[in-house]
Amino acid sequence: MPTKIAYFINQYPKVSHSFIRREIAAVEAQGFEVVRIALRGWDAEIVDDDDRAELGRTRYVLRRGMAGLLAPLLRQLTAAPGRFLAALGLALKMARRGERGLPYHLAYLAEAAQVTQWCAAEGVRHIHAHFGTNSAEIVMLAQCLGGPSYSFTVHGPEEFDKPQALGLDEKIRRSAFTVAITSFCQSQLYRWVEQSAWDKVAIVHCGLERAFYAGAPTTPQIAPRLVCIGRLCEQKGQLLLVEAAAQLMRRGVAFELVLAGDGEMRAQIEERIAHHDLQQHIRITGWISSAQVREELLAARAMVLPSFAEGLPVVIMEAMALRRPVLTTYIAGIPELVIHEENGWLFPAGDIERLTDAMQACLQATPEQLAAMGQAAQLRAVERHSVNVEAAKLARLFNAHLAPQPQALGLAAPAGGTR
Repeated sequence: MPTKIAYFINQYPKVSHSFIRREIAAVEAQGFEVVRIALRGWDAEIVDDDDRAELGRTRYVLRRGMAGLLAPLLRQLTAAPGRFLAALGLALKMARRGERGLPYHLAYLAEAAQVTQWCAAEGVRHIHAHFGTNSAEIVMLAQCLGGPSYSFTVHGPEEFDKPQALGLDEKIRRSAFTVAITSFCQSQLYRWVEQSAWDKVAIVHCGLERAFYAGAPTTPQIAPRLVCIGRLCEQKGQLLLVEAAAQLMRRGVAFELVLAGDGEMRAQIEERIAHHDLQQHIRITGWISSAQVREELLAARAMVLPSFAEGLPVVIMEAMALRRPVLTTYIAGIPELVIHEENGWLFPAGDIERLTDAMQACLQATPEQLAAMGQAAQLRAVERHSVNVEAAKLARLFNAHLAPQPQALGLAAPAGGTR
């Protein structure tokens, strides 16, 4: 029988988490059976057919609300009081250093009790979380309660903004291993944990499946269209992009800009578009599926992402795999993938003039230049971000750290009504 592991995510499926879905599928192809567990997401708006399929495969901790976690919590206390008290002490420790108050960390403990019991019932031997935030704390508490070994993937930038409040050092020390998605990410984790724990931090890139980029046209798109894909939020820099578009218009450069996504800053971005009278030049799509992301990338000559803070955006590797050069900033792990004037254009974050110059250079590039850059982009993205290669790295790490076959300890709860 295949070894069972679990994946734990705060919200799943989610439009911005397609890379997690791809990773799970690739890990299953390595011979594991993956139990999907999430806090929430059963009632989220889903636009992708593959994500809809994941809904039925995922267990949701909060589907019955916090009141539904009282029974698992009491069952844990009764069956293993020593472990419960140790986990409670750990939750108190995390609360003392965290920016969120004690009630949140007690909620994480209750959520961890449910995760622990599901893992015991399913025979899960390892659990992997994505993001170093509350999801990593919950699987850490689950291990303390007697659950399986755990690991987690750190993406940034949120974890880099408040590493001490998130207790990243504690989470790394207690983990079987911790995944960083870039060398930059690894270096940031090294900053917050003692050197003796550095060997726990492994680099595993986010991956792309061949089906996403297979058959991508070899000829560039010559229409003067650029696309920005990402949540409409402060860290992605779309407000700066609108200001650069206004400069392009004043320079007399023909262009069309598509903002593919949605988010909390949409109204503010729309106001700036109207202020500069750019409605004929800029279009906002709202949330779109993975297939629509691919269509928007192929319809543009390049992707532009003027981010202020990042890890390494998956959409950059997606654009490059489709032979689309990328215009983006010299921050975080981005320069590990994008090489200036070879497969894209890099510019300083926050610099409107340099952003405008890069957009103009791209819009005025010849088809031959775009084709050469697109080919270089695909070669680099595929070389560094094959989902099968990266999943094989994860498989080796999982196999090296599998917990013994779990003992139910009288904690296994029926799974009915949790999906």
